[in-house]
Amino acid sequence: MYTETAVFDLLLPGDSQSLKAKRSYLRPIIAMLRKFEVSVAEVGLHDLLGRAQIGVAVVAAEAAQARAVLDTCENQVAGRPEIELLSVKRRLYGRDDDE
Repeated sequence: MYTETAVFDLLLPGDSQSLKAKRSYLRPIIAMLRKFEVSVAEVGLHDLLGRAQIGVAVVAAEAAQARAVLDTCENQVAGRPEIELLSVKRRLYGRDDDE
């Protein structure tokens, strides 16, 4: 069994200067990612209105399968015209990991 996680660091449009506006950008992104049968949540930068971090996790039988799902998620987020994907931090956990 393999688990892969990713944290997407997002720059939101300039008009997201309220919590309501920030959530209006994040809600459709999170809903879209859930269609890929991953766990997803806003995980950081809660206090910054123009920025957000979304965490995504997937569990799969093979490492390549987990990688492929997160590659798809990353491509979908990067393709959103309303936001800018600043960085992605990924980590793969496998059978031999003690953590």
